[in-house]
Amino acid sequence: MRIAIDSGGTFTDCVFVRDGKLQIIKVVSRPHAPAEAIVEAVQLAASQASSKNETHDLVCGTTVGTNALLERRGGRVALITTAGFEDVLEIGRQARAKLYDLFWQKAEPLAPSSRRFGAKERLASDGSIVQPLTAVEIRRLLRQIKKVNPDSVALCLLFSFRNPLHEKRIASKLRSAGYTVSVSHEILPEFREYERTSTTVINAYLVPVMSSYLRETTIRVAAFLPQQTQSRSRKSHPQPAARVRIMQSNGGIISADEAAREAVRTILSGPAGGVIGAGHAAKLARLDKCVSFDMGGTSTDVALLTHELHITSEAIVAGLPVAVPMLEIHTVGAGGGSIARFDEGGALRVGPESAGAVPGPVCYGRGLNPTVTDAHAVLGHLGNAGLLGGSFSLDIPRARAQLQKVVERSGKRFRTVETFAQGIIAVANAVMEKAIRVISVERGHDPRDYTLIAFGGAGGLHACDLAAALEMRAVLIPVFPGGLSALGILQAYVVKELSQTVLLPAEELLKESQRFQIIVKRLEAQAKHVLDAEGFSRDKMRFQHALDMRYLGQAYELHIPISPTGAVGHDVIAAFHRAHEMRYGYHHKNKKVEIVNVRCRATGITEKPPTQKIAPRLPTEPLLPEQTMDLTFDDRTRKTVLYRRENLRSGDAFSGPAIVAEYSATTLIPPDWRARVDIYGQIVLTRK
Repeated sequence: MRIAIDSGGTFTDCVFVRDGKLQIIKVVSRPHAPAEAIVEAVQLAASQASSKNETHDLVCGTTVGTNALLERRGGRVALITTAGFEDVLEIGRQARAKLYDLFWQKAEPLAPSSRRFGAKERLASDGSIVQPLTAVEIRRLLRQIKKVNPDSVALCLLFSFRNPLHEKRIASKLRSAGYTVSVSHEILPEFREYERTSTTVINAYLVPVMSSYLRETTIRVAAFLPQQTQSRSRKSHPQPAARVRIMQSNGGIISADEAAREAVRTILSGPAGGVIGAGHAAKLARLDKCVSFDMGGTSTDVALLTHELHITSEAIVAGLPVAVPMLEIHTVGAGGGSIARFDEGGALRVGPESAGAVPGPVCYGRGLNPTVTDAHAVLGHLGNAGLLGGSFSLDIPRARAQLQKVVERSGKRFRTVETFAQGIIAVANAVMEKAIRVISVERGHDPRDYTLIAFGGAGGLHACDLAAALEMRAVLIPVFPGGLSALGILQAYVVKELSQTVLLPAEELLKESQRFQIIVKRLEAQAKHVLDAEGFSRDKMRFQHALDMRYLGQAYELHIPISPTGAVGHDVIAAFHRAHEMRYGYHHKNKKVEIVNVRCRATGITEKPPTQKIAPRLPTEPLLPEQTMDLTFDDRTRKTVLYRRENLRSGDAFSGPAIVAEYSATTLIPPDWRARVDIYGQIVLTRK
């Protein structure tokens, strides 16, 4: 039984397959004890299993690493680097993140100067030894580490991506002494000293938090599941009934042990599941140009979707560079729980502060600050039955009373609670519209050519307004919109990304193809070792190879896929010229091309959940609304019908204003929009 979990800021979503059908469960998140919500969700899912003795494959998307980095709640880290390079984290790059902001301050390094130590050793740029690393020097470093007593140690020596000998020697001694060590040639064997050091330090910073969280989750989940035995022999030992895997930022999953060692690869774990789920929904709808719009309780994540996943190695998280491959996802602090407030100038602001799961929006019964969810509640957009199929009741009178207090304190800014609620939604829409423009217009993509795939608990409430503002083609509401990230996690394959910096002219590798093949085969062998440990047979393994290439002298690269055999020919150079022309509008046919990195993406093929079609409506079964209510749209009150999603059939069509309510989310359809249900149960919304 495969179970997928997405731990959000407000709800923890669980998607699983029972009797060949997808099922969803949502439970309230516990921000300070996320494992508890996971255990509750898995218990509910396991109680519905067809067999009490079946094994469980648990796949989790988590925000533990992200939150630890944003809130600076990671471990106590020490850094060992080559002598003279102890301050590389402070120096960074000369580019300012905000050029005209006189008050901007750089993020403080995760390893302060008191815990940064220089090793007396040196490698040349080709990996040859300039200054040997002595046993005396290793002992001195161990004494210094012992004095500061860190939770974790980051080890990043100059040019170790060329020759890891010195890093291996120091790491061996540190591990023998009982320290948890993150080593740069294991985490990121690539050039660019600042990014490599930052990524290694972030990994060391997150390892104590992630390993503790994953260990607790694994133990607690396994505690209530039955133990499986491989045979009836007395000598056989019971095997745990649950195998835990974690979603990575690159759109693949990996074992909990691997995720604990390389925690930096889980920073965008939850949002990555949403992109995978949106890609699957787009494929079912036969859409080739889409924007995924994931609005949860705390934040909104948007990403551009075309024929393939967009992956970058140049991300900035919490002001710090992270150079491991991850999906290109843009996040803003606007969600259902985002708090509405007035700034010092009297302007209405929404987010990035969030009420989260505790205390939550006012209408949940405990919060005191009005949120986006409260605005929808008082405007009637959530219907009258509460959330989660009516099992999660809403205190709408309480929300109205709290918003009324804010209106009275605001002077004459807003006349009524309704106008205040509409203002909250308008401001939230402006923030999210800007986020979509960042990944589309600002990168040369016309949003009018794209369809908006809206999901998350609140995505369907804002989708039509955003699509109209950006003049997008249509809106697609997938099945299980409130749990699509979990569904994407369930669909993800096991993935291991490996890379190696070579920094060689392309012509040189063309002439020495055997040398290049050795690099490719070595990366592939390392990837096979990981997939072997995950239990995959050779016929379930897939390998994709790519090169990071640039013109000699450039400071940035383009990602160029190469053939499955890893063969490099002049066609690769031609492909680079074409890619450069497409990205930047020009190319230099006669200029030398350099290969910077060789990459290998290894995939273990897992079983995907079933794709379910729904039956068309019979002529004797007319489409009838659940109820009718009066809602305000653009200061006009209109009769609005409410449909239950589970009652919709393939081919159903209806016009707004309407509300589509379901267990995991609510969709608001304005008056000038119409809806159509496709054969897979997805709702396609278009303007009249």
